[in-house]
Parts: sequence; structure tokens; C-alpha cells
Amino acid sequence: MRIDILTLFPDLIHSVIKESIIGRAIESGKVEINVINFREYSTNKHKKVDDYIFGGGAGMLISVQPIYDCLQAINKSVNTKVLLTSPRGVTFNQEKAENLAHEEHLIIICGHYEGIDERVSEYLVDEEISIGDYVLTGGELAALIIVDAVSRLVPDVLNKADSHINDSFSTKLLEYPQYTRPAEYMGMKVPDVLMSGNHKEIETYRLKESIRITYKRRPDLLSKYQLNKQESKLFKEIITEEQKTVEKE
Repeated sequence: MRIDILTLFPDLIHSVIKESIIGRAIESGKVEINVINFREYSTNKHKKVDDYIFGGGAGMLISVQPIYDCLQAINKSVNTKVLLTSPRGVTFNQEKAENLAHEEHLIIICGHYEGIDERVSEYLVDEEISIGDYVLTGGELAALIIVDAVSRLVPDVLNKADSHINDSFSTKLLEYPQYTRPAEYMGMKVPDVLMSGNHKEIETYRLKESIRITYKRRPDLLSKYQLNKQESKLFKEIITEEQKTVEKE
């Protein structure tokens, strides 16, 4: 996969993509990330990329010209998809990340200041994406979140031990709790079932706790999830157990 990031703050992007899993993916050649400062494409003699807003308004607006010329200079494939980070875009989630991971080439434009000339969105972009209902000072952090979530889904970026298949949201349920050694620390114990060696019981425990955590913390996800026969049985047990816990309090 190839990802081109258009930004006014390339150092911010570089400081992140060289680290951890993304850095290893780049080193191994599984993901190619190009960071492009679109200020370099400004035709203004002072390399300005913003200007006053037609009709008045606070702040400055990024002009269409440097972004247009930057996009024209990028070699694109037939399957290139151009994204714009924007508060008004569709909300980014795991399903969107999985869809984008199948793309051959992504271009992500990072917005800044008071916004970008509407012609960028109208004529140059395939999709606007928001990472949540809040406003950032710039689109760089949003772009990095998209890159991180998508890159780890590219085939062979994660090894089998780090597989994303059972991640929260990939299964539509939140992930079950996990523990490591020591089995007991300062009176805090690991559930006995996880040390039983009974893989079937462990699998059932993990499924049940995954449903429990989703029910307690993100019931909206559970309402959209179709429980199978085993999961429905476990969910009934969870409801009974949680009710007893409330009664004891």
C-alpha cells in the first residue's frame, strides 16, 4: 500500500511514522508513506497557502491552488483514493479502516487554520473523514490515526501473534480482558480459568467477558450485533450475574 500525506507540518508526521509497527511496515516495504509539504507548490512569492475569506469571516482559508498543483504532481494509480480530514466527514471506525486497507493508493489531505477552499472538497476529494465529534487545530493527528489504523491491517504488517482478527471492533464486540505473569500481585489475582489449561473453557470465558464488557461499556455496539445461540445463552447468564451484583451493592 502507498499513502501520500499532504500537510503543512511534515515534521509532525515524520516523528510518528518512523516508530513502532508503522516504522517496521515502511522498512519492510509493505507500506510506503510519502509526506508532502504542499506549501512547496504555492505560486505565491512568499509561499503563502492561505488567504482571506470571500464574504468575510474570521481567520484565513487554505487556497485551492497549492493543493490542486500538489495533487497534479503525484503519480496516481487507477485505484487512487483522495481523502480529506474534516469535522463534517463520515465518522472513522474499524469498518472504514478495513475498507481503506484494501485500497492500493491513498492520498490524505490535512486541513488547517479555519478550513480549506470548498472547491478542494467539491472537485478534488473522493471522501471526507472525521475521527470524532471534536475540533483539532489541524488535520495531521487525524491523518496519523487513519494511517495507523489502516497500516496495521495491510497483509503481513502484523505477524500472527499480533493478529488484528480478534481486535475490539473487528469482531463487533469489545475485546476480552487479558493478563500476564505474575498470577497474583498484591492480592490481585488472575481468573483461575485462564490457568486451567482447558482451552474450550478459556475460549468460552473470553467470549462471555467480551460480551459482558460490550454490554456494560458500549451497549450501542451490542444492539447492532446478532448473537448466535451460544452467545445468547452467555448473555442471559451475564444479565443474571449483573443483576445480582447490583442487588448486593
